[in-house]
Amino acid sequence: MIDGVQLALLFIIIVLTILLLALGVQVFFILRELRRTVSKANKVLDDTGVITESVSGPISNISAVTAGLKTGMSIVNLISGKRGKKEKNGKS
Repeated sequence: MIDGVQLALLFIIIVLTILLLALGVQVFFILRELRRTVSKANKVLDDTGVITESVSGPISNISAVTAGLKTGMSIVNLISGKRGKKEKNGKS
């Protein structure tokens, strides 16, 4: 009926089937963990984007205020420079 070679092949096939099944389960767990890790990394990147936007808003406002102050100072210097020239011309 079944000789030694057929019995050895049947045993090897059963062992390989069990090993491949265990390997498949392990790959499933690894891929599930990878999906969780990628999801967490995505949340971190989203939070980083929100933090960056919340920081860049006030910095941009400060930059606009600084530019406005520079413009105002240049206008004041222009006006005071013209007054200074008129006063110098009037006194001389």
